[in-house]
Amino acid sequence: MRNVEFIEKKALNMRCHIVNTIINHGDGHAGPSLSCTDILAALYFGVMRLDVNQPKWEKRDRFILSAGHKCLALYGALVEKGFESRNVFDTYNQLGTKIPGHPDMKKFRGVDFSSGALGHGLSVGCGMAIDAKLKGEDHRVFVLMGDGEQGEGSNWEAAMFAAHQKLDNLVAIIDRNGLQINGTTQEVLDSGALEEKYKSFGWKVITVDGHDIEQLLEVFDQVPLQKEKPTMIIANTVKSKGMSFAEGKVKYHHWNPDKNSEEAQQAVKDLKDYSKEKGWS
Repeated sequence: MRNVEFIEKKALNMRCHIVNTIINHGDGHAGPSLSCTDILAALYFGVMRLDVNQPKWEKRDRFILSAGHKCLALYGALVEKGFESRNVFDTYNQLGTKIPGHPDMKKFRGVDFSSGALGHGLSVGCGMAIDAKLKGEDHRVFVLMGDGEQGEGSNWEAAMFAAHQKLDNLVAIIDRNGLQINGTTQEVLDSGALEEKYKSFGWKVITVDGHDIEQLLEVFDQVPLQKEKPTMIIANTVKSKGMSFAEGKVKYHHWNPDKNSEEAQQAVKDLKDYSKEKGWS
């Protein structure tokens, strides 16, 4: 049985990497990285089949961060998993770095796809999933998307294709925090009832609390939710989860803190306070 508390601690460590890296660098996508942290922690420490010593192991599960600007959460997961050392964060988004502002599969060990332009991840995931089917392999493909990203038309072509091809080895997750770079998803481009839309395209859909590790693990254990159907997990989350002053606020989609500001100090304090509340420090 997996240790939920262990995974929750990993999620906290990942949040610390995100917050400290942004404070030290002076900018970064705090909001979306912090909203998907628990999802990535559940996947990397309780679900996916991986080998740190063989990043390109053919039998590994694949992960695509379609919303590439959430990359600090992915980097945090990969560092905590042991693919890179923690000092890699010192060079975040600098010239020649392994960790630019969007993930690069040729630079960072463990990254399966270079992403950035929204709307591409699900299509690539379809390709990876059907490749596995054709080769008779049993690995799974996980694709994490944003809710604002659902405004990209390519997602719906991929959704139709996945259902038509019966890709039950494909698992998509939508990080539904209700916000995007310049407003709420409802204001910018209302995607409506995502559950009903994906069901109508032929997917098996379930909605979860994206910050509840135990619930996330239970759902991932059920994958595929239905044989011969792709799985869609819609995870309800909070933008900037873990920073008390920023939670649910669109202005922190991209955060530009001064290292000595009250906000920076409060963000660090919030994470330390959470650790103390849990009895971890």
